[in-house]
Amino acid sequence: MDSELIITSPPRSSPNILVTGTPGTGKTTTSELIALAAGLEKVTVGELVKERSLHDGYNEEFDTYWLNEDKVVDEMEDMLAGGGMCVDFHTCGMFPERWFDLVVVLRADTDKIYDRLEKRGYKQNKVQENIECEIMQVVLEEAQESYQPEIVMELASNTVEQMESNVEKVAAFVEEFRRTHTQ
Repeated sequence: MDSELIITSPPRSSPNILVTGTPGTGKTTTSELIALAAGLEKVTVGELVKERSLHDGYNEEFDTYWLNEDKVVDEMEDMLAGGGMCVDFHTCGMFPERWFDLVVVLRADTDKIYDRLEKRGYKQNKVQENIECEIMQVVLEEAQESYQPEIVMELASNTVEQMESNVEKVAAFVEEFRRTHTQ
């Protein structure tokens, strides 16, 4: 009898959370606050790519690295196996669905994104590309296509109050997950 190999995650008592969204939506700040509030370990994929050379060179035009998705996934597999991680990255489709218990897609008004990216010193072509991505809902659609609808949470991230509310919502999810997944 032929059988298909199905990769499953071991049961975990603490969830893995992915915080994603267009650059400038507040992923880094929000994921840092979530990790602190919920007792999760934070992983910023962009930093991991740079630190561990998980790329195929540098794109001068957009001032960014050419991401090697296979290297990133291989590097992160063991990190996420046990749960308890809050991952911050601007895209989500490359990650295996089994890794995450909640996918938070942060959204922001384009004027907010513009101001935030300008303050970071992004090149104008990079600012414009990211504004267009937010208008076209690229990250939200990718999350909706890549994960089950019940684990995708779209949240506005324009103000400090919204960010604080978002952290509270995710921390409540983590608490409930832990309560219902205690072994």
